[in-house]
Amino acid sequence: MTDLRLLLHPYRLPLRRPWRTARDTLAERTGWLVHAEADGASGFGDCAPLPAAGTETAAQAAQRLAHWRARAGEGVAALLAALAIEPSATPAADCAVETALLDLCARQRGLPLRRLLHAAAPDQLAVNAMLGAAGTLHTAAVEQALAAGFRVLKVKLGTAPPAEELARLEAAAALLPAGAALRLDANGAFDATSAAACIAEVAGLPIDCLEEPLATPDDAALAHLQATAPFSLALDESLAGRPDLHPARLPVRRLVLKPAVVGGLRRTLRLATQAHAAGREVVLTSLVESAAGLWATAQLAAATGGPLAHGLATADWLAADLGAAPMIDAGSIMLPEAPGSGFMAFDDQPQGPDT
Repeated sequence: MTDLRLLLHPYRLPLRRPWRTARDTLAERTGWLVHAEADGASGFGDCAPLPAAGTETAAQAAQRLAHWRARAGEGVAALLAALAIEPSATPAADCAVETALLDLCARQRGLPLRRLLHAAAPDQLAVNAMLGAAGTLHTAAVEQALAAGFRVLKVKLGTAPPAEELARLEAAAALLPAGAALRLDANGAFDATSAAACIAEVAGLPIDCLEEPLATPDDAALAHLQATAPFSLALDESLAGRPDLHPARLPVRRLVLKPAVVGGLRRTLRLATQAHAAGREVVLTSLVESAAGLWATAQLAAATGGPLAHGLATADWLAADLGAAPMIDAGSIMLPEAPGSGFMAFDDQPQGPDT
């Protein structure tokens, strides 16, 4: 049996500015870099739990990581088999360990991680710009994102009076060239009446979708809203509250999937495949994770094969990171042919002491 070691490196990464949603405000991201090591090869995963997004707590994640570390002697194949058992009550921890193991396997086999997940995965994927809260959105930020080549600009709703947010959205929309659109995320800020009013107010703007419109995601209410909306509605964090998730039964057109919430790369890929088969749209997004998490999610996004822009342009929100994040050029990420996820820790060493 190949000797496997799982090392855990705690980290604390401050944000350049607060990340505000209708539910909470983040000033930093904390977690563990999971380092899988066997036969001189390494793989990395990021465990950065965020309960507001649907993950376990930090304490639960720490306990689960310790569980997997204690089982490292069983080897890579045995741990990957165990991680495939559903459901996962600790999705962030399980995803991080699975990612580290798959990254390790990909490097050992000389494959980019995306091709380990799907042999025909493309090399390039579009991403959306993340402009923060609508209530603080300035036209300069819109112009900067457009100049950088982004064509989908994501904005958070529900943190300022609706009239103020609408005025800023209208000003932003006036700057958009043909083919560009705003991606809105309410993070459950509205009741059904407010959500309907929001949809009606922005119906004439170039809107890509509206994510999580309802504080209580009632399926009948969502179906009614989707029927009246001229754009896609999407479910994101509320998907975690659906233990029996069947994409074909969802009352909206789009799923927003976060591997750390779903519970792993393989599980997320299966869900995306099912969603596409059911005629649903799929977008992959990060949890404002470190570069280790972004690289793996970008590789996974390529493996899903979806045409939409993914929510992976979040590295600039971090004032410090564990390694270089994927490069974004003209609104796209071009993934390398190098084996593994593409993540390399700064100075070739994980940051922080092993625990």
